[in-house]
Amino acid sequence: MSLFLLLILVALVLGIIGFAAHGLFYLLVIGAVVLLADLVYGAVRLRRGGRRHRIAR
Repeated sequence: MSLFLLLILVALVLGIIGFAAHGLFYLLVIGAVVLLADLVYGAVRLRRGGRRHRIAR
């Protein structure tokens, strides 16, 4: 969960810097890509749930 939140924060910071600074549009694009990758990661984790494999005895 902390990795998910960290990646959201990084994407927001990169997006804000890329939007505000002249000539750093590529940071906005990188922030958008990181955000999309983070959302896919979160969806996969949510879909999988917290199920763990049981160890057979």
